[in-house]
Order: sequence, then C-alpha cells, then structure tokens
Amino acid sequence: MSTDKVAAGGNTAGAGKSPGMATLITGLTAFMAGLDNLVVLIALPTIREDLGGSLKDLEWTVNAYTLAFAVLMMFGAALGDRFGRRRMFVAGLLLFTAASAGAALAPGIGELIAARVVQGVGAAIIMPLSLTLLTHAVPAEKRGAALGIYSAVSGLSIAGGPLVGGVVTEHISWHWIFWINVPVGLLLAPLAWRGLAESRGPNNRLDLPGTALISLGILGLVYGLIRADGHDGWGSPQVLGPMLAGAVLVAVFVQWERRSRAPMVPMRMFGNRAFSAVNAGALLMAFGMYGVVFLITQFMQNVQHMTPTEAGVRMLAWTAMPIVVAPVAGMMSDRIGGRPVAVFGLAMLAAGFAYWALVLSPDASYVEQLPGFLLGGVGVACFFAPLFSLTMGSVDVSEQGIASGVNSAARELGAPLGVTVLTTVFTHNGGYASGQNFVDGFVPALWVGAAAMAVAAVVMLFSSRPAAAQEQPSGEPARDTVAPAPSVTR
Repeated sequence: MSTDKVAAGGNTAGAGKSPGMATLITGLTAFMAGLDNLVVLIALPTIREDLGGSLKDLEWTVNAYTLAFAVLMMFGAALGDRFGRRRMFVAGLLLFTAASAGAALAPGIGELIAARVVQGVGAAIIMPLSLTLLTHAVPAEKRGAALGIYSAVSGLSIAGGPLVGGVVTEHISWHWIFWINVPVGLLLAPLAWRGLAESRGPNNRLDLPGTALISLGILGLVYGLIRADGHDGWGSPQVLGPMLAGAVLVAVFVQWERRSRAPMVPMRMFGNRAFSAVNAGALLMAFGMYGVVFLITQFMQNVQHMTPTEAGVRMLAWTAMPIVVAPVAGMMSDRIGGRPVAVFGLAMLAAGFAYWALVLSPDASYVEQLPGFLLGGVGVACFFAPLFSLTMGSVDVSEQGIASGVNSAARELGAPLGVTVLTTVFTHNGGYASGQNFVDGFVPALWVGAAAMAVAAVVMLFSSRPAAAQEQPSGEPARDTVAPAPSVTR
C-alpha cells in the first residue's frame, strides 16, 4: 500500500466528496478548538471578578481543558478507527458545542471547570480526526495545498485568541467567548455529516486500561502540584499523596503499554533518541510558553489596568508574529535543516523571557516590554515551522501517524504543567497584594520559563535522526493513521 493511500484512509470511500468542502469543515473546526486554547486566558481576571474563586481555580479553568485534550487525543483517534471517523468527528463536535453552552451558562467557577473538561474531551476527538478526514478527502496531488490552508487557519486561531477574547469580554460578556462556539458547531455538524466521507482504521481495539492509567496518573501529578502552591506545602500528605499516586499510575501505564497487544503508545518508540528529543523539546516549550502567557495576561490587566481589548491588541506583537515569520522559517528549514531553526526559536523565547525578567516593573511601558513580545513571536514561529518535519523524520513511515499524535499530546500536556509550576513559583514569591508584589512573583516565574526554553534548546540538538536510520525501510506494515497538524501552541 502506498504512503498516500495509507494517509488517505486506505480506501477510496471519499470519492465524490468535495475536497474544498472538507477543507472548509475541518479548517473551521480546528479554528474553533484552537481558539479555546488561548481565548479564555485574556478573560480570566473578569471571570474571577464575576464568579469568584482562587488562583488555583483559575488554573483549573485553563488546565481542565488542556489536560483532557492531552491525555485523550490518542484515544479520540482510536475511537474514530473503531466506530467510524466521520461519526466520531460529528459526535465530538456536538459534545464540544454542548460543553461550550454549558461553560457560557456556568453559575460558578466549579461548573465552569467541569464544562471545560467536557470541552477538552470533545476537542480530543475532533482534532486528530479532522486531519485524518481531510487527508482522506483530498487527492494526493492537492493534499499539500489543503494541509497548508488547514495549518494556516489553525495558526490564525492562535493569533486571534487573545484579541477575540479581549474584545468579546470587554464589549459583550466573557460568557460569549463560549457562546460563539455554539452556532458554529451547530452549523458544522450537519455539514460534516454530508460533506465528509466515512472511513475506519485497521487498529480497532481500544486501549481503555491504558487511557485510564495515564489520565489518572497525570491528574494526580497536576493536582498535587496545584495543591502545593496553596497553604498545604510540599511536604503535606495533600500534596505528596496525589503526586506519588500519579507517579505510580504513570509507571504502571508504561508497563501496561509494553505488554499490551494494541498499545496506545508503543514504548519502544522512546528508545529512538531523535523521537524522544523532539517530544521533550515540544513539552518544555509548551511548559514555558503557557506558564508565561497565563501570568502576563493577568499582569497587563491586574497590574497595568489595561482593558481586555487593550491587552489582546498588545499580545498581537507575540501571537501574530508567526504569521509573518513562519514562511521565512519554513524556507530556512528547507535550506539548512529543521534542527537549527527550532533551536534558534527556543533561544529567542528564552531571550524574550529573560529580557522581561530584567526590565519588568509595575509601571514598565509597553515600549519597554515590546522586545520581549517580539522575541517570543519570532521564537514560536521558528520552533513550530520545522516541528512537523522533525517529528516525521524521527521515525519510520509506518510510525509517523502515532509519532505526530504523541507530539501533539506532549505539547498539550506541557501547557497545564507549565501553568501549574510557574504559578507555584509566582505564589511562593509574590501575589496580588500590590503591583510590586505581583512583579516579585512574576520575575522568578519568568526565569523558570526562560530556563525551560534553554533546556529545550539543548534537548532539540538531538532531534535529527541519522541519515542512515532515516533511509532504513520499516519492517512493519503501514498504519492507517494520519498525523495531527502542528499548531502554533500545541
């Protein structure tokens, strides 16, 4: 079976369906799910004023979505293989839409967090299946253009997230950052049912024990970290208990995957140095970036008293920069290889965070802060432009689908870990008592974020596979799976 046919789903069931319609449906779905990664961050101060809650509750408003997204993404792809990709795509889309309405109607912070969990579950189903369905619908000779449009639309969701969140929160209501998903989802669901072809994958066994083990394990680790930034302390049973239980469950997950006949993630892949490096680098990058974004949006509004719209517009210097820089970074990757471009991007992010740590004060002007935003935007673009090719080049062709799925999950997992750890550093050194008190906590967190980027840059030096290994044919049959597209933040 050819690579193109494998990517397309291994059959011709998509014949007669419009490639343009498939691109439109999957692109808009990716835009909607991607928007929810950042749109809520700019609204956090307003949500806190309206619903109350502690800083830990605000963390869970973000982490509930990204955690569910991260740990269930591979399971969502497996559901499509088992029950039908179009069927599960539409089901995930309706689930995401219903959860968005639930988030908009949430009367308290607890209900909002619960709705965000369900949103993450829906996103974990629709995101991996969206690209599978798109690739299945588009002929091989047009697939590059379709994937380019898909990736560009996903990137626009990242650039527009803070701005959309700011404008909607300030001029309408924070509830509408969730309501806006409802009409879009209700429109896309019937279009997807009529405009996308059904397909299934050969691996129709669901790894339910593996999913449960890794989900509960990561939840225990993150919950313990979040408890540590309160009054419990690192040595308390409320912190050590969940973290130890989480570590044990993750270890059991690794052993289960080694012995399972249909593992969610084949553990032997991590014996590949390049594969491990590119995933560790992706996790560390998301760790530092999300943790800093979580705090910088609150600094702009709580300390510098910007409106949500003003904060969103100023964030464009960071979030919109990849639209300009990414094409250049992509050309450089083709010319000199992806590894040096990715390492350069991480170095720029580290420099941007370090710059902020040096100049930040309660009354620092936007012009003083601007170099940090610009360095961050250049860094993000240079890191993500070659990430897809580095991930695919780290494994054999037969493993490329699962390799990209693991990389997407690593990025999504890095986000809640970064928010949790950097917030812990923040609360142990500062707080909300005054502008200076906030800066006292934010600066050490920035140094941690810069260190994470520096370590990621070193790790990514090992992300290229030896040429001989790349040329070695795989002895395994090709898998009927498609790699999720890279996004600017995932």
